[in-house]
Amino acid sequence: MKSILKPLLMVAAMAMGMNAVVTLPARATLELNVNKGNVEPMPIAIPDFQGGLGAQISEIVTADLKRSGLFAPIDKNAFIEKIANPDAQPRFDDWKVINAQALVTGSVSKEADGRIRAQYRLWDIFGNQQIAGEQFFANDANQRRVAHIIADAIYEKLTGEKGYFDTRVVFIDESGAKNARKKRLAIMDQDGANVRYLSDGRSIVLTPRFSPNRQEITYMSYESGQPRVYLLQIETGQRELVGNFPGMTFAPRFSPDGQKVIMSLLRDDGNSNIFAMDLRSRSTTRLTNSTAIDTSPSYSPDGSKVVFTSDRGGRAQIYVMGADGSGQTRISFGAGVYSPPGWAPRGDLVAFTKQTGGEFQIGVMKTDGSGERILSSGFQQEGPTWAPNGRVLMFFRDSAGGPKLVSVDLTGRNEQSIPTANFASDPAWSPLLE
Repeated sequence: MKSILKPLLMVAAMAMGMNAVVTLPARATLELNVNKGNVEPMPIAIPDFQGGLGAQISEIVTADLKRSGLFAPIDKNAFIEKIANPDAQPRFDDWKVINAQALVTGSVSKEADGRIRAQYRLWDIFGNQQIAGEQFFANDANQRRVAHIIADAIYEKLTGEKGYFDTRVVFIDESGAKNARKKRLAIMDQDGANVRYLSDGRSIVLTPRFSPNRQEITYMSYESGQPRVYLLQIETGQRELVGNFPGMTFAPRFSPDGQKVIMSLLRDDGNSNIFAMDLRSRSTTRLTNSTAIDTSPSYSPDGSKVVFTSDRGGRAQIYVMGADGSGQTRISFGAGVYSPPGWAPRGDLVAFTKQTGGEFQIGVMKTDGSGERILSSGFQQEGPTWAPNGRVLMFFRDSAGGPKLVSVDLTGRNEQSIPTANFASDPAWSPLLE
């Protein structure tokens, strides 16, 4: 059995007070194929971890995996074996009887220096072997992160793809009467926990978006009476104005390397065109020059292309161009009006909102416009944002009195409500925390 250190996780350890030691045995054969069109959730058993915080950690792991739609946690009342020693090999036959394909055992304890030590083992029931085992050290403030990291490790080991649970979502928290709505910039874990407010609500804020470095967001604020683009350091609260632009500014987004911001600017002539700004030199480059409304630009993951919407053809449709503005090509031709497109982190799809037939639809298409699929339909829903593994979207939908956050996977069958204390809109998903 070989012991190794996970370099990326150790970087997080230094930044977040968290360490990890990983022990991986030989690769097992148990694997869930997430590339099938219709995935049957894998039955998985997750007994309470041993120790004072064990039940809390295992509950978060269970909730993460269940919410993905790829796993079906088995009711604990069905368990035959009661795990007394999470490090000991389980009685595999007892778990086969209840149809568990995988088993997770673990423990949580307090170290002498006050840190939490959490460890887990992942077992292949029909292969009669351990698939993975890891242990983590964290302070009390990061115990939920430990659970999300464990869930990500299990997800990756069983699906072959990166998880998305150790992430955050920045969004607009909305409270108060509908005609006097208070809008605050807020951030939370992807499951709705650990909400923190980043603005005081005295000014309207819109369209927050994460930087690839995870510690910075760009957003729009009306505090001066005109929409202006700001950069905000999440941890320090340090804020700076990106620049003063004549006219209106819309929908700023970072380039994949975090060195540029792309946005649409409305000039006095009534035309909205797309500009990119270099954040170091503050120089701007105009990418479109049309008499139409070009807006909502989003970079491809490699930074070589930009997807955007334009009504140059009579109504808003989706277009793709080079990052320098070259080769502007329409890719959507469906009925209805398309709005804010977002390039998937995997580079294979573009998400969009489409308004047609009195409905708002959340959908995806290939980057050449083919293979359009609608994942969700309803009244007044929009603003899809991608999970970092490109398998799940989050958006907001009008409910009774105001908007709420919802997630849906690429099958369109696994829709989940995201709990928030108040109404919530305009979510943006972070990359995986490291």
